[in-house]
Amino acid sequence: MEGFDAKCGEKLEGVNVQVVLRCRPLSEEDEISRTPTVVTCDELKGEVLAIQSIGNKQTERAFVFDKVFGPTSQQVDLFTQSVSPLVSDVLEGFHCTIFAYGQTATGKTYTMEGGGKMAKNGELHSDAGVIQRSAQKCFEELEAKRAQYIMKVSFLEIYNEEITDLLSSKKWEFLDDKSTRRITLMEDGKGGVFVRGMEEDIVYSADEIYKILENAATRRHRTANLLNKHSSRSHSIFSITIHIKDISREGQEIIKTGKLNLVDLAGSVNVLRSGAGEGRAREAGEINKSLLTLGRVINALVDESSHVPYRDSKLTRLLRNSLGGKTKACIIATISPSIHCLEETLCTLDYAHRARNIKSKPEINQKTMESTMMKDLNYEIDHLKKELNATNEKNSIHFPRDCFLQEDEKKAIAEKMERMELKLKFKDKQLIVLQELYDSQQYLTADLIEELDHNQIKLEGSEKMLLDQEEKYQKAKCVIRENEHLIMKLQHSERELVEHAHSLRSELEFNDADISRLLCKIEHKCNIEERNQIILQRFQSHLTQQLHILLKIVSTSVMEQENQLQEIEDEMHSFVCGKAMATREYKGWVEKLKDLYCSGITTLDGLAGQLDQNSQLTFGKFYSQVLTHSTYVDDCLRGITFEADNLLKELQTDFSNQIFKLNVFGKLQHEGHQRTAEATRSISNTFINFLHMLDVHASRLSKILEETQIVEDQQLSKLEREFEECAAIEDKQLLEKVVEMLTSSNALKRKQVQKAINALRQNAHERTSNLQKEVSNTQNFTSLIKEQWRLYIEETERHYLENIAAVESRRFSLEEGLNDCIEKTEMGSLLWENSWDFTVSLGKETIALMESIVRNGIEANQKIRADISSGATTALENLDAGIKALQSSIDCSLESDDDACEKINSIIIPSLREQLDLKSRHCDKILEIKECVDKCVKHEYMGF
Repeated sequence: MEGFDAKCGEKLEGVNVQVVLRCRPLSEEDEISRTPTVVTCDELKGEVLAIQSIGNKQTERAFVFDKVFGPTSQQVDLFTQSVSPLVSDVLEGFHCTIFAYGQTATGKTYTMEGGGKMAKNGELHSDAGVIQRSAQKCFEELEAKRAQYIMKVSFLEIYNEEITDLLSSKKWEFLDDKSTRRITLMEDGKGGVFVRGMEEDIVYSADEIYKILENAATRRHRTANLLNKHSSRSHSIFSITIHIKDISREGQEIIKTGKLNLVDLAGSVNVLRSGAGEGRAREAGEINKSLLTLGRVINALVDESSHVPYRDSKLTRLLRNSLGGKTKACIIATISPSIHCLEETLCTLDYAHRARNIKSKPEINQKTMESTMMKDLNYEIDHLKKELNATNEKNSIHFPRDCFLQEDEKKAIAEKMERMELKLKFKDKQLIVLQELYDSQQYLTADLIEELDHNQIKLEGSEKMLLDQEEKYQKAKCVIRENEHLIMKLQHSERELVEHAHSLRSELEFNDADISRLLCKIEHKCNIEERNQIILQRFQSHLTQQLHILLKIVSTSVMEQENQLQEIEDEMHSFVCGKAMATREYKGWVEKLKDLYCSGITTLDGLAGQLDQNSQLTFGKFYSQVLTHSTYVDDCLRGITFEADNLLKELQTDFSNQIFKLNVFGKLQHEGHQRTAEATRSISNTFINFLHMLDVHASRLSKILEETQIVEDQQLSKLEREFEECAAIEDKQLLEKVVEMLTSSNALKRKQVQKAINALRQNAHERTSNLQKEVSNTQNFTSLIKEQWRLYIEETERHYLENIAAVESRRFSLEEGLNDCIEKTEMGSLLWENSWDFTVSLGKETIALMESIVRNGIEANQKIRADISSGATTALENLDAGIKALQSSIDCSLESDDDACEKINSIIIPSLREQLDLKSRHCDKILEIKECVDKCVKHEYMGF
């Protein structure tokens, strides 16, 4: 009897099982009930989309196959694109197998056997299936080549785990016991199986095959259910074996053998939906069991498991060589687009998609000499004669005794293998549990490491935020202290002013006009100062705009430019501080003038009080006191004039200092620009050196990676030894009573560890190659950056020259503005001298008024006293108003300075941020390289 595993010769490389998906159209009942479809087929892309509802959401699952045929596809399309190449391979001497797999009522039998009858002119019906078209193609090609051949066919059925020969020559109509037509599955001793008692019919035309199919179709187990009126309840395997005679190059006659297995699997059944009864439920259970075993075989082959459960069902034993063996295989998965079959459809798609990963190693069957084949046939004839003689002896053994003993030995070996397989399954389960525990620990470790990295990043961000907040807090604290100090000074000044104001009431009558004029002059002086402030603010605003433009131009520089910007900020801060100090000096001089006037007014007030009290006693001496008072006023005015001259001189000196500072500032700006240009050039050189060093480090990195790979290989060898020691310790602790199982488990573990280590080494070599490519790309990118940096340096130098010209022009305009301020100051000095002359004449007029007052005497004394009191009150109010106006002007000046500082900060801070962004981008590039190294080094250990 011919086995399913033949001798092989020429080998091909491992190829994946071809998986073809076919979707049937909706049935008439589904179309009448307008059943929605959940499957979409894209034949061009070879993709199937299935819509799955999970809760209230709909998700699409995509599956890719070698070929996809939609509901409108024809039988001829499927055969031409997917099956025809395999038939040609059979004629070249390969073994090929074609499966039809899927849920019941999805068109498996229709795809394999088709429908309709053959026309009288020999043409196939359009509904003809894969079997008919394959047979016709074989005969057509053989006849076209005029080859000498022998074609044999067999047809097996597996129903409830029993094998039946559908081509048996016995008279079916006289057989009441169907067990007489069941045959057995035997081991051939070479790792394959053969069917004892199977008949093979020799065919000479396609018509004979069609007749065989029609007769066998009536013998197959079919039944009707709620899903399919003609549902096949058994698996069928139709085999075509072709022996072709050929002439070798040496002129010898040889025989090449090809075999085509066409498998129509029974459809999986949902017992509740199909409406199966008790007997049919058992039948459906057996079908689902065999299909489940087939699925486990596919999973084991995909996972490259050491044990594949072929022996768990007769179907998988027969198809052993077709799945992952030496046979070319094609799986035709059939599905229904109806929403009612969604669960079974997804299951079929999952199995078919996993089956694409099965690899087989097809081999062309060895071409044998005709004489050798004749010897094999003669041996088989002698063997059949011995069996016939043994049957005629009627000794209850239907084949020779030595064959019977061999069969007993084979059965004993098979039972022993089954026991060993049970033990192996137990060990596999234990290994799976340990592997799952190991994987869970790996996942947990990876999650913890990822969480640790995330927390570390958060901690660094929090520390940066904390440092920023502390800096802001210190700055705010300094500002608060300055404000508190200023408020205390203002309150102290206010208290002193109130105390001095009360002492001025008695003497304000004589000096009311003088004070008014003096206040007017002071107010005029304040206006001049305010105009000066406005000019300085405009200068400051214009200077801020120029700085803003300058900062925009040089904003692309790195750390040295950032330091230069910091120096500019310090210079502006010192300028504003100097301005604030000058303002405070002005305020101090105003307070001195106020103190002087207050002291004079206090003296006058005391004299007025004495005059009111002693007017009757000292009236005769009043004239001398008036002269003394006039002399005192004259001295006070001279002192005030002297102080005012000193004040104007100091103001001129301050303006000169401001001019000097501005000149110095211009020189500093010029030097700063030069330093910026030099810093930019140094940065350019540094960056070019950095790029050069990056190239050097990249080459070093390649060397380090090669050394790291060697170290990793050593560590992996060490890990392999440690794992073997650990496995030995665990096996000794856990399996002390099962020594035989321990031996097999150790071998399996060593094999898996060696396989994992080899895979890790291969991955390490691949990652090393990829990293070397990345280093080469980095070097190319570095060259490009060098060219871009050279262009940037040329552009920066051009901007530098433009900035120098702009600063020089601005310096000349500032000098002109300061000269205007000096001229206005000189005009103020002339105005002050005129005020002094006016004050002298006013003193003389006051003496004349005093003489008239003396003549009036006591009669007007009380009236004068009342006028003095009211004048003192008015003067006090005017003084308070003047003080408040003076304070408000000083505050406005300080606020304008603060606004200028804020504007400067608003210009400088974005520039600093841009510098930090540029720095961060460089850091990101370095971090990318570091991450690549970490990915190559760390992930190997993490992945293990």
